[in-house]
Amino acid sequence: MPFARLAQATTPTCHLGLGLAAVGRPGYINLGRDTDLPEDRTVEALRARTHELLDAAYAQGVRYFDAARSYGRSEEFLADWLNTHPNADDIVIGSKWGYTYTADWTTDAEHHEVKDHSLATYERQRAETDALLGDHLDLYQIHSVTPDSPALTDKTLHAELAEAAARGVSVGFSTSGPAQADAIRAALAVTVDGEPLFRTVQSTYNVLETSAAPALEEAHDAGLTVIVKEGMANGRLADPHAPAALKAVAAENSLGCDAVALAMVLRRPWAGVVLSGAATTLQLASNLHAPVVDLDDEQFARLTALAEDPHTYWEQRSRLPWH
Repeated sequence: MPFARLAQATTPTCHLGLGLAAVGRPGYINLGRDTDLPEDRTVEALRARTHELLDAAYAQGVRYFDAARSYGRSEEFLADWLNTHPNADDIVIGSKWGYTYTADWTTDAEHHEVKDHSLATYERQRAETDALLGDHLDLYQIHSVTPDSPALTDKTLHAELAEAAARGVSVGFSTSGPAQADAIRAALAVTVDGEPLFRTVQSTYNVLETSAAPALEEAHDAGLTVIVKEGMANGRLADPHAPAALKAVAAENSLGCDAVALAMVLRRPWAGVVLSGAATTLQLASNLHAPVVDLDDEQFARLTALAEDPHTYWEQRSRLPWH
């Protein structure tokens, strides 16, 4: 399994990965993008920004990079970088299928991505991913599985995913929404020829949204690698938007709110890889301080008290603008 390579790593950042959702397309829901990205968000400008981030992440020990078909041109940008770094053979590359990017490189589209977990979409997007990432692809995930997703019950799709796994690509899934725990447990029950289909799960977990924790622990105990996304709650846990309690704990540790927020996630024994969604190298450098944050029990308790009802959290997330 590709993540065994990360398990053997000993650098402080070996459990941190870089997600490319924020830089693969001009519009996204993260707060602060008006200052994070160049005013002229051309394809070449974001290609350059992505390569800058990948260079910085790799130099600082990050070895997992995460893309998706719906992240605009993230796979293309990542493939370009890989082609110019032939000696970077110690990394793990993951991507996702199930959403189609539809914004045509604009920030004001009515819909930026369209979800479809059908077999036809898998076959089309797998071919598109293979054309870009080829043998670099280690992990292919179903994007944002929910309890009612047809991907959980489509036996023909399961058979094709199992064939991909037999050819060496690990198969995983990601989750979103207030029912993440239900989706995780349903996916854990999916088998092909008596064997579990999925080897990884990628879920939203952060100081504000902790509802998936018990199911993620179950997934870890079942042998899956757990990848945590949105550890910064789409910018809600970064300055200047961070809650007062988080700002206070960050000040007490002389570190950024982002490092403390990600440190909270890294403390979970089931968290295999925690994604940085940085859009600048300064953000990335601050994120990568997370492994050295030393929270005491009282600080941990203050931050734990920030957890929101999952329905409240996801309703607020749904209101974030694609700017």
